[in-house]
Amino acid sequence: KMTLLLALAALVSAFGSSFQYGYNVSVINSPAPYMQDFYNRTYLDRTGAPMDSGFQTLLWSLTVSMFPLGGLFGSLLVWPMVNNCGRKGTLLINNLFSIAAAILMGTSELAKTFEVIILSRVVMGIFAAALGSQLPWAHNSTPLGSQQLPWGSQQLPWAHNNSPGAHNNSPGLTTQLPWAHNNSPGLTTTPWGSQLPWAHNSPCSPPALQRLRGREDVDDEIQEMYQEDQSEKEEGQFSVLSLFTFRGLRWQLISIIVMMAGQQLSGVNAVFYYADRIFESAGVPSSSIQYVTVSIGAINVVMTLLAVFIVESLGRRILLLAGFVLCSASCAILTLALNLQTTVSWMSYLSIVCVIAYIIGHAIGPSPIPAVMITEMFLQSSRPAAFMVGGSVHWLSNFTVGLVFLYMEAGLGPYSFLIFCAICVTTMLYIFFIVPETKNKTFMEINRIMAKRNKVEIQESKELTDSYPLQKQEEKKVLSSSE
Repeated sequence: KMTLLLALAALVSAFGSSFQYGYNVSVINSPAPYMQDFYNRTYLDRTGAPMDSGFQTLLWSLTVSMFPLGGLFGSLLVWPMVNNCGRKGTLLINNLFSIAAAILMGTSELAKTFEVIILSRVVMGIFAAALGSQLPWAHNSTPLGSQQLPWGSQQLPWAHNNSPGAHNNSPGLTTQLPWAHNNSPGLTTTPWGSQLPWAHNSPCSPPALQRLRGREDVDDEIQEMYQEDQSEKEEGQFSVLSLFTFRGLRWQLISIIVMMAGQQLSGVNAVFYYADRIFESAGVPSSSIQYVTVSIGAINVVMTLLAVFIVESLGRRILLLAGFVLCSASCAILTLALNLQTTVSWMSYLSIVCVIAYIIGHAIGPSPIPAVMITEMFLQSSRPAAFMVGGSVHWLSNFTVGLVFLYMEAGLGPYSFLIFCAICVTTMLYIFFIVPETKNKTFMEINRIMAKRNKVEIQESKELTDSYPLQKQEEKKVLSSSE
C-alpha cells in the first residue's frame, strides 16, 4: 500500500537530488557561445593576444568535464559521510557545496576569471555526487513491488532537466551572463529546502514502518529486516577494499562496475552536452534548433514516465537489454546518416531520428536502472561501499567522455559514435549472460542467485529465525491458525 507520507517523502527527496544532477549536466550547453566569448575576452585582457583555438578547446573541455570530476570526488565522500552523519545528515550538509558553487559561478564575471567557473563546476559535481546517499534511503522506505515510486521520482526531474530543451535556448531569453543566472543560489537550493520537513532516516522500528505503510501488519517486512541484520552481523561492515576482496559479492560488484561504465561510456552525455552541435551538423537551421531540442526534451520525459509504469511488469533486465540494443543501433545508423547527409538530402532527418531513438533507449533502461540495482544486489552492510564504487565508476566515465569527446569528434568525425556503439553492444552482452532479474526479489533471494556464480554457499542458519522476536513469532502462529 502506498501511503501519502511515503509518496511525499520519496517524491520530494528524489526531486531535489535528480533536479540538481540533470540540470547541471546539460545547463552548460545553451550558454556555451557566451561563456566561450567571455573566456576569449578575459584572456585577451590578460595577455593582449587572442586565445588559440586549441587552448580554447581544452578550456571548454575542462569546463564540461570538471562537473563529473567533482562528482568523482563527491562519490568518494558518500561512504564516510553516510556512516558518520547518516543519510539525512548527508542530504542537509551537502547543501553547503551547492551554495558555494552558485556563489562562485555568479561572481565569475565580476572577478574576471574563467578559472572560477571551472572551480564552481568541480564543487557542484561534489554536491551532485554526494546525493547518491539519497537513493537507497528512498528505496529502503518503499515496500517490495512498489520500487517504481522512488525510481520514477528519481528519474523524472533528471529527464526534464537533462534535456537540452529544458533550458534557455532562445537568444531572446538568454542574458548576457546566462551561467550566472542558471546557477543562482535560489535555483540550486530551493528543491533542497522543500526536503527539510520530510527528511528522516529509514524506518528502523515497527511503529515507524507502520506509519509509512499505513497498516498494522508489517511482520513480514520486520522479519526480513531481522534476517538481513543477522546476515550483516555475520559479514561485518564492508569497506571498499574488503568489498573488492570478498568472494561472495564478486559478481555483484563486477556487474555494477560494467553497468555503470556502460551507462556513461555509451555516449549519453556526449549527446546531451553537444546536442546543438549534432543538430547543426545534421543541417538543422540555427533558428530551428531550439524547437527540436524542446521536442526531444518532451520525448525524454514521456519515455521516463512510461518506464515508471512498466518497470515492475517487464523487469529491470528486459528494460536494460532493450535500452542498450536501441542505443547501439541508433549510434550505428547515426554514423551512416552523418556521413551521407552531404550527398543524400533526407539523411539529416534520419540523424535527428537516431538521436531521438538513442534518448528513448537510454531513458527506459541504461540511464536509471543501474543505480537502482545497487540497492537490490547489496545488503546494508555492503551497500555504502558499493555505492562508492559505482559512483566512482559513473563519474570517472562521465569525466572521460566530457573531456575527450571534442577531440574524438575532431579526429574521427561521425565515426566517433561507432565507439559508443561497440560499448553499448559489449554492455548488452554482459547483461544478457550475467545479470539476473531482480524484480520482486528480496535481498536474500538475490544473494542466493548470485551465490551460485560466485561459487559460495549461503548457510540457512536457524539464527535467522531465532533472531526474530519470539512474541512476534507467536503472533504469526496465532494469525495462521485463525485463518
